[in-house]
Amino acid sequence: MWEYFLVFLGAAIPWLEMALVIPLGIVTGLNPFWVVVIGFIGNMVTVLILIIGYDKFKLWLAKRREGQEVKESKRSERAKQLWNKYGLPGMLMLGPILIGTHIAAFIGMTLGASKKQTTIWSIISIAIWAIVFGVLTALGFDLFVSDI
Repeated sequence: MWEYFLVFLGAAIPWLEMALVIPLGIVTGLNPFWVVVIGFIGNMVTVLILIIGYDKFKLWLAKRREGQEVKESKRSERAKQLWNKYGLPGMLMLGPILIGTHIAAFIGMTLGASKKQTTIWSIISIAIWAIVFGVLTALGFDLFVSDI
């Protein structure tokens, strides 16, 4: 049970997220179905907290950066390029593999996406990528183990 809690926690932490945690959980021998489900829930919980608390977070960040020169990170620049090319759906679909789900959702809302649309596309994206990471890892790991 403890290992599944670690999957949840790892998936919830930005920069670790599902792309690392789901394959790690499966490779260590945990049930792929539950790793995918728990990884999805862990990642989605913190993305939902970010979406719901976006307005307060934006105010807090503005106060924190008050009087400071703000330099855009490479991830933020990449997110804006994704937004300009693909819009919210594309940015959130590519977010988990390019910039992270949390950053994709935050940047999308910063660029004018509604909370509702950000939530819908985040759910779709996180679900698809959780399944992809889980299936590919489970199949790859099974193929690797069966060759021994």
